[in-house]
Amino acid sequence: MPSFRTDATARWALATSVVLTLGLSACSSDATAGRPSTASGSSPSSSAGSSSGAFTPVTLDNCGTTVKVTTPPQRVVTIKSTATEMMLALGLQDRLVGTAFSDGPVPDEWADAAQDVPVLSPQVPGQEALLAVDPDFVYGGWESNFSADGAGDRAGLAKLGIGTYVSPAACKEPEYKPDPLTFDDVYGEVGEVGSIFGVPDAATKVVDGMKASLATATKPAQKTTALWYSSGTDTPYVGAGIGSPQMIMDAAGLTNIFASVHDTWTSAGWEQIVADDPDVIVLVDATWNTAADKIKLLESNAATRELTAVKEKRYLTLPFASTEAGVRNAEAVVSLDQQLADLDK
Repeated sequence: MPSFRTDATARWALATSVVLTLGLSACSSDATAGRPSTASGSSPSSSAGSSSGAFTPVTLDNCGTTVKVTTPPQRVVTIKSTATEMMLALGLQDRLVGTAFSDGPVPDEWADAAQDVPVLSPQVPGQEALLAVDPDFVYGGWESNFSADGAGDRAGLAKLGIGTYVSPAACKEPEYKPDPLTFDDVYGEVGEVGSIFGVPDAATKVVDGMKASLATATKPAQKTTALWYSSGTDTPYVGAGIGSPQMIMDAAGLTNIFASVHDTWTSAGWEQIVADDPDVIVLVDATWNTAADKIKLLESNAATRELTAVKEKRYLTLPFASTEAGVRNAEAVVSLDQQLADLDK
């Protein structure tokens, strides 16, 4: 099966140009996206996030699963904050019938739009909870969001007439995994989602906004080494060389001390971190492992409290949802540069 991930922009263009016949096979991830709702009450308005022109049916090779959409999905469940925020950024809140596995609060700019969307589960929803809201499409941030003992595997959901899509940045198979992840890959996902839901103009606007934000970033004048500290205590889990942490640090002009590790994230030893003595530490603020918790650990541990960044409190903080591939990555770059500039005043 050919991979489209080598050129995200070309993949977007291909997705928006392929017209499907009515005889598409039901073995695809999405055989009946946009089907009429069988739940009581009316389904969300199809006008949400709409753009001019007729919908162009879409086919995608998504992490090795064929996604086919003949009409825009109307009843969508998102799993992970990145998927939810993508829908909100595209003005598709009226299509959402449920969200799950939030990594933190929705940003203020989308809080009003999200306030009436039901939360199905604080983690991955079970299939019973998922089916109770009668979705015609499920958009997940990770491949692991789809499993037989969770929301359901992708093939099983397809048999129920429910389409699925996974953030391409989270694909695990080598032929699909971004290596390395780039902003073009992120823009490609925005375009694919815009194509699936029939809002290509909104997708273009989001991408243009991200590019404009990146253009305002001001990199440090001198080489600045950084540790990306995601989670963990005894063994820290850190940003490595080919995923979103590396992409964000590159754009912010930071030199990742674990850039040579060929992975998205990796487990590391405190001994190596102490030896490298990074200039700054990027703290990922998650509800289950807050930035404050990380600082407390760093400042109480006999080894790490001697790090220059710890002694001088040279911490840069990002909310978890902005650190995985998604619509807030450009914002994360700008935030890092602004925080670093404030430290250096």
